[in-house]
Amino acid sequence: MYSAIWRALPGPLVVRVLLAVVLVLAVVAVLFVWVFPRIAPLMPFNDNTVDPSAGVVAHVREV
Repeated sequence: MYSAIWRALPGPLVVRVLLAVVLVLAVVAVLFVWVFPRIAPLMPFNDNTVDPSAGVVAHVREV
């Protein structure tokens, strides 16, 4: 797949490398601006599993 994209890029090697870098940066920008915020509510990372009735335990060092 990457070879097909590489062959589709026009120009000499330097231009192809620059275009490939621009394409990668564009994909990363699209992911961070639109895709990741859209799927963030569906991800389980913000699900808390700590029991709120457990209370707060303070670790006090006695001297």
